[in-house]
Amino acid sequence: MNHSITDRTKHGISAVLAGERRGLRAVLLFAGPAIIASIAYMDPGNYATNIQAGAGYGYTLLWVVLMANLIAMLFQALSARLGIVTGKNLAELSRDNFPKPVVWVMWVVSEVAAMATDLAEFLGGAIGLALLFNMPLILGMAVTAVVTYLILIIEQRGFRPMELVITGFVAVIGLCYLAEMLIAPVDWAGAGLGMIRPEMPDSQALTIAVGIIGATVMPHAIYLHSGLTQYRARPKSKADRRKLVKFSNIEVVLALAVAGMVNMAMVIMAASAFHQGHSEVAEIETAYHTLTPLLGAAAAGVFLVSLIASGISSSVVGTMAGQMIMQGFLRIRVPIWLRRLVTMVPAFIVVAAGVNATDALVLSQVVLSIALPVPMMALIVFTSRRDIMGEHVTSLPVRAIAIAGSAIVLTLNFVLLAGAFGMPLPFGIEG
Repeated sequence: MNHSITDRTKHGISAVLAGERRGLRAVLLFAGPAIIASIAYMDPGNYATNIQAGAGYGYTLLWVVLMANLIAMLFQALSARLGIVTGKNLAELSRDNFPKPVVWVMWVVSEVAAMATDLAEFLGGAIGLALLFNMPLILGMAVTAVVTYLILIIEQRGFRPMELVITGFVAVIGLCYLAEMLIAPVDWAGAGLGMIRPEMPDSQALTIAVGIIGATVMPHAIYLHSGLTQYRARPKSKADRRKLVKFSNIEVVLALAVAGMVNMAMVIMAASAFHQGHSEVAEIETAYHTLTPLLGAAAAGVFLVSLIASGISSSVVGTMAGQMIMQGFLRIRVPIWLRRLVTMVPAFIVVAAGVNATDALVLSQVVLSIALPVPMMALIVFTSRRDIMGEHVTSLPVRAIAIAGSAIVLTLNFVLLAGAFGMPLPFGIEG
């Protein structure tokens, strides 16, 4: 990855750290890493799980989206802090501190997660293009492959141009869902209740909930964020480092809040449009075709535009993360075109085998949720060590919350696997 920044940006960051520049423009110099990471929280896997959640269960599972987003905020903030304080990313620290067998297992699990991620992102962009332009899905995949590679080339000019491109995609997705909220007949009281009242109607809802966790808290985003901050600015003093951590925390909260609102808007749109009378809607294609007669062609078109923007941008970010994971664990750098080719091959295999695209999207999110504890636990270990973090070691309350977040994910995964193997499910849930 190209970690260079322009001289203008370097001088601007130095001036802010020295206290010579203040205000909004000064803060914007530090914006970028969390925005790039936030794309992982608005990828097509979210569309698939959120449509199923809203259509099948109305506003009932909104609390899961909110909980997942809060967990994501914490872990992205910790990941960013790790990169700022140590100058290394999570994969590099894992390679340097864990036994070699553990490192190899972590790398394999992370690569599987990266491929599952790209499956969702790649398919999502292709589905959107295929529906919008009435083209075969395979052709949509080919177009997605070309566009994402062209965007990845921009990264060779440094990460600032890439940050601006990704910010543009985030703006498109956000504006699309703002428009959807204005079009859809939302029961705001019901939506508000769904955010604060935990409820799990049945085992299918549990499967979707685990998918939401997997689609929201992303393994590759946890790895990537530490890498995006490790080279961004070189603190010359402890005071500089504190300022960088402060700016990073602010950006994480803002960027992930936007991502969380987009996710909630997806569920709310699906609940408003489909739950009464069309609760069987579980696929992106069906959602598009059903939206047209229910809310009009404009709503359906906006939905597809946001899906295409999500698929292309998240696929770019996923490839960046995969590159960083491989470099960090193995010290191996492969050409970006080869990395792009390797991660998109499974998507072509899935489509060629005739697997339902939306089913593949949801399954990929479950795979991600099962892989997620690996980087989560590694991040907790490193940020809890004073010899690595110094004065920025996590406090006991923060550590306890992070462990609780990991425990929630592990518990959901155990329940999901128990149900898959026919074991009795806890919480009184019936299949």
